[in-house]
Amino acid sequence: AFKNESGQWGHMSVGTLVLIFSSTMLWFYSLSCHTCRHTIGGRLKHFSKHPIRYKAWTWVSVLNHKHPTFAWISLFGVAGADIYVRAVASGAITNFYFF
Repeated sequence: AFKNESGQWGHMSVGTLVLIFSSTMLWFYSLSCHTCRHTIGGRLKHFSKHPIRYKAWTWVSVLNHKHPTFAWISLFGVAGADIYVRAVASGAITNFYFF
């Protein structure tokens, strides 16, 4: 992702940003899932004995409220990334490099 056409490292393109955005939204979608929330802290009887797991459970609970939003964003993000990669691979557009 950080290589140019000749294989040199240290380059960033529009494709890099598109794929990073898509994978980040998929990651947030997975973290905001009810199952993830239950796995992190759902079986604890006393949160006071497990402060780190309680903090993680609280963070995932906040994300859980936005689960449908992350689902839609990741759906369109994956579709957009697929269209972008297909267009670059077919030669319809060129991948612009920032540096």
